[in-house]
Amino acid sequence: MPARHRSAAATLLVLAVAGAALVGCSKKSDGSGTSADGGGPVQVTAGDSSCELSRTTFPAGHVEIAVRNKGSKATEVYVYGEGDKIITERENIGPGTRATINAEIKAGSYEVACKPGMAGDGIRQKVTATTGAGAAPAKSDARLDQAVADYRKYAQEQADATIPVVEQFAAAVNAGDLEKAKSLFAASRVGWERTEPVAESFGDIDPKTDTREDALEAGQEWTGWHRIEKSLWADGRIGDAEKQLATRLVADLKDWQKRVPQAEITVTGMANGAKELLDEVSKNKVTGEEDRYSHTDLFDFAANVEGARQAYELLKPVASENDAALAEALDGQFESIQALLAKYRQADGTYTSYDKVTEPERKTFSGAVDALGELLSKLAVAVVVK
Repeated sequence: MPARHRSAAATLLVLAVAGAALVGCSKKSDGSGTSADGGGPVQVTAGDSSCELSRTTFPAGHVEIAVRNKGSKATEVYVYGEGDKIITERENIGPGTRATINAEIKAGSYEVACKPGMAGDGIRQKVTATTGAGAAPAKSDARLDQAVADYRKYAQEQADATIPVVEQFAAAVNAGDLEKAKSLFAASRVGWERTEPVAESFGDIDPKTDTREDALEAGQEWTGWHRIEKSLWADGRIGDAEKQLATRLVADLKDWQKRVPQAEITVTGMANGAKELLDEVSKNKVTGEEDRYSHTDLFDFAANVEGARQAYELLKPVASENDAALAEALDGQFESIQALLAKYRQADGTYTSYDKVTEPERKTFSGAVDALGELLSKLAVAVVVK
C-alpha cells in the first residue's frame, strides 16, 4: 500500500505561521476565473510546497473540486473530516495535469490536504461546508439510495467473510506451519481489497494492517499483513514476533468489521472509491510493489477490480440513464480486464505468481487498468441527480 493512507492515522495538523502568510497555502485563485467568494468548483492549485485554494467556505452538498498540479512531483488531494477520516481523495495527479473530484460533503469543518510526492500529512488548509442560502436543496433518487444501502451491505459481507479466513491464517502462523500460512495469505486479503476505500476511510485501521515497509511514517511500528508476509517468504521463518503480529492482525480486522456500519458511504463516494481501487492497481499491483515477497499481486488486483465493478453495477441504472456512452464503455472495459485476469487464473482458483508475469504482459495490464481508471474518473459526475 502507498504512503497516502499511512498519514491518515496522524493527528490533525494545524498549519499556521505567525504574522505571515501560510507557506504554500493561501486563498488565491489559480486564475481559472473562480473568485474567493464565488460559486462553481473549489479550485485547488498544488505545487511542490504549496496548496492554494480559491475559497475555504462553500455550500454543503454536491461539491466539485478542480485540482491543478503545477509542481514537479505527482500529488494527492484529500478532504479530511474529524480524526482524519477520509471524506474524498484523488491520488496520483501527475505534474502539469488536472483532476476533478466530485463529492457529497455535509455541513461542517474539514481540512483539504495536498500531498506532493504522495507522502506525509500534506500541506493542509481548513475549510467549512455551510448550510443556508448558498446550499442547494438536496435531490434524491430512490435508486441511488438503494445503491448506497446495497453497497454498505456488500462492504459488511466482505468484512464478515474476511474474519474466518484471517483467523485460519493466524492459526497457521501461531502453529508455526509455514506452508499453510503461505497458502492462506492471499485469500485472507480478498475482502479487504474489494472494499479498501471503506476500510481506509477510518484512517487508523489501514496503517496497522496493510502498510508496506517503505511506506512507514517516522516512528511507526510495522505491523499487519506485509510484515508477516516478509517473514514467511523473505525470511522463511515464524517466531514469537510473527505469532503476536498474527494475533494482532485478527484483532485489528475485527475492529474494521465492527466499524463498517459507521462508514460514511455516499453515491459519489462509491464512484470515487471505484476509481481509487483502480489507482491502487496502477500504482502498486501492476508494479509488483504490493506483495513483493509473496508475488500474490494478481489476487489483490482481481479483488480490486471486483470491488470496483460491484460499486459500478449498483450505480449503473442511473449512470446509464445520464451517460449511456460511458456505461457502455465501462461495461466493455470491465469485461476486457476481467478476461485478461482470467488468463492467469489456475484450475485451483489461484493466480500465477506475479514474478512470472513478463514486462510486456505487465504493460498490457497497465494499459487496461489506465483505460478503465480513466472511464471510472467520469462515473461520479454521471450519477449526480439532475
